[in-house]
Amino acid sequence: MKIYRTSAFQLTVWYAVMLAVSMVAIATFLYWSTIGFLQRQTDATIEVEISGLREQYELRGLNGLNRAIGGRIQRGDDPDALYLFANRQLRPLAGNMKAWPELVSRDDGWYSFSNQAAGHAVPARARVLALPEGLVLLVGRDISDLDRLLHLAITGLAWGSGLVIALSLAGGLFMSGKVLKRVENINETSRKIVRGDFSQRVATRGTQDEFDQLADNLNHMLEQIEQLMGGIRHVGDSIAHDLRTPLTRLRHSLEEAAAEKNQPALRQQVESSIREADQLLATFSALLRIARIESGGYKVRGEQVQLNSIVNDAMELYEVVAEQRKIGVTRKLAKVPTVAGDRDLIFQLVVNLLDNALKYTPPGGEVTISVTEEDSSILLSITDTGSGIPAADIDKVTQRFYRVDDSRKEPGSGLGLSLVRAVADLHAATLMFANMYPGLRVSVSIPVEST
Repeated sequence: MKIYRTSAFQLTVWYAVMLAVSMVAIATFLYWSTIGFLQRQTDATIEVEISGLREQYELRGLNGLNRAIGGRIQRGDDPDALYLFANRQLRPLAGNMKAWPELVSRDDGWYSFSNQAAGHAVPARARVLALPEGLVLLVGRDISDLDRLLHLAITGLAWGSGLVIALSLAGGLFMSGKVLKRVENINETSRKIVRGDFSQRVATRGTQDEFDQLADNLNHMLEQIEQLMGGIRHVGDSIAHDLRTPLTRLRHSLEEAAAEKNQPALRQQVESSIREADQLLATFSALLRIARIESGGYKVRGEQVQLNSIVNDAMELYEVVAEQRKIGVTRKLAKVPTVAGDRDLIFQLVVNLLDNALKYTPPGGEVTISVTEEDSSILLSITDTGSGIPAADIDKVTQRFYRVDDSRKEPGSGLGLSLVRAVADLHAATLMFANMYPGLRVSVSIPVEST
């Protein structure tokens, strides 16, 4: 990227322009308050002089005016004062100027001219008073000092503005180079990621400035993307691995059904194929439901849900299963307030946890379901007396299709706890696992104000 195209450099240019404009505004104010003041003072002095000389003429006539001009020149009180009394032909009659100058008229009645003094021209400013009989009186002042001061001010402003703009642009180039280097680091990392290297991370300097914060956010986003990509690969591998067996069984059953001529046996084969197809459909349905929940496409119905009622409904559904497996089920349901959420999803969560507890509890074991209120949350806990989960697998059991080695002999798709995790996250609930030696306790803490 060209430096002049960077935002930092363009901002510096605008800053330099604004700084130059500010300097001009300050210089204008200083001019008005200093040089402008001196000019006004000079004009006032000329006005006083010409007013005094007019009075002398009115009181004493031409002779009195000549004496007044001569006296002012002889005293030398004001070396910058200029006087010239001339006739109708503009020939000098009195004063300290040798000849009538070439006046440059201004609209406000003032005149500017160059006075030849000591062999060189000096700038002057004057007023002209017209007298009777065509006589004229010019009263002015040498403004060379004021002109030099004005020249110095303009020169200083020009050099100062140029220096400020040059330093600003140089600083802009330097800062733009610094910024561009850090942006290029981010761009280079992005290009590597686009090429498929998701292990790349944006380097930080540890300064915690805005670029470090941006890099931290990008790195966090990249970690999530890498996890998602890994999850997609894992799901794809798991689908290929876990669905191959039921699809093989389904195909084998259909082949046997096609070759079977005995009607009862044929019916049995067809029913077996239907069960296999139902299991496959249930697996895909669970996958779609989890994906829908995790992607935010599932809209939670904000109804008030009584958790005790859901537990009782789930127990009615699995009561026969518990009796067949000779597993005792104990309910400890305290009186708790309702929670806001989706009743169908929470029911699915309870059913999945209860199904797992009954599935992995040996005959003669116990399953305990409790509902209590703790710290503005409703705590649902299901404890069994099964083999539990190895400590190394606790953080993995909610992954899709993940199954502990000891549990692979039991029927299932490995999606039950994944769905439980998705529903819990959707309701801002906390899912916890704890080995009880023997057995496993699974707890879900649902905030009372959950949505």
